[in-house]
Amino acid sequence: MLVTVLGFYGGYPYKGIGTSGYLLQNDGKNLLIDCGSGVLNSLSNYMQPTDLDAVVLSHYHHDHTADVGVLQYNWLAAKKENPLPIYGHTQDFVNFAQLTEPNATKGIAYNDYEPAEIGTLKFEFLRTVHPVPAYAMRITDSKGKVIVYTADTTYFDGLVDFSKDADLLIADTNFPDDVTGRKWHLNTREAGTLAKDANVKRLMISHLPQTVDVETMLSQSQKYAGEIPVVNAFQGLEIEV
Repeated sequence: MLVTVLGFYGGYPYKGIGTSGYLLQNDGKNLLIDCGSGVLNSLSNYMQPTDLDAVVLSHYHHDHTADVGVLQYNWLAAKKENPLPIYGHTQDFVNFAQLTEPNATKGIAYNDYEPAEIGTLKFEFLRTVHPVPAYAMRITDSKGKVIVYTADTTYFDGLVDFSKDADLLIADTNFPDDVTGRKWHLNTREAGTLAKDANVKRLMISHLPQTVDVETMLSQSQKYAGEIPVVNAFQGLEIEV
C-alpha cells in the first residue's frame, strides 16, 4: 500500500495546503481517504481524479468533505460510464444522501459492525468521540499489512485495540501537549502514547494546527512515542506499507 498526503491541516487550508486527504494506492486501485478543501487540486498533480476507484469518508465535517462537490462536478464533466463509489456512514442521512450525484457518484453505506471489502482491501470502522458521528478506519491488505487512520477524535481506550500492531498509524494530532481538558482531537502526548501502547511500527501525525510550529508537534509526539519512528504529514509525503 502506498499512501500519499494530499492535505493535512485541520479546520481550514493554509498557505496553499489543504485539509485532510490521502491517496491510497494498492493492487492497481486508487482510493481517496477523505476529501477536504484543496485535496482535489493536489490529487490532480498525481493522477486524473476521474481515475479514482473509490472515496472513503470518515465523517462529514467540511475539512474532510469540502471537495466532494467539485469532485462530483469533475465526474459529471467527464461523462464516465460507471459512477464513482463514495463510502460514508448513515448516522447523518442528509449528508449521506448528497454523496450520490446521478451520472457521477454513488453513496455506499458502511458501518462499524462488519467490514467493507473495497478492491482487495478490508476496511474496518470504529466510531470515535467527536461532536458529530465520525469513524476511524483499519485498512488491511491481502498480505496482512495494516494502516490505521484515527480520523477526528478525542482520546478513548478503544483506539489502542483498534490500532494494535498497525504498520502505519495516521493520528489526528491537532494540539500540543499543553492543551488538555475537554477537546475533540488528540494532543501530541495522546498521539505518541497511543502509538506506543498499540505497538505500531510507524506514526504519522496529521490534521495539524496552522498556529503551532510543526517541529514542536513532531518532537513532542516523538517523545511520547518512545522508539517508534514518528513523521509529520506534509504535502506530497509518500509512505509505503
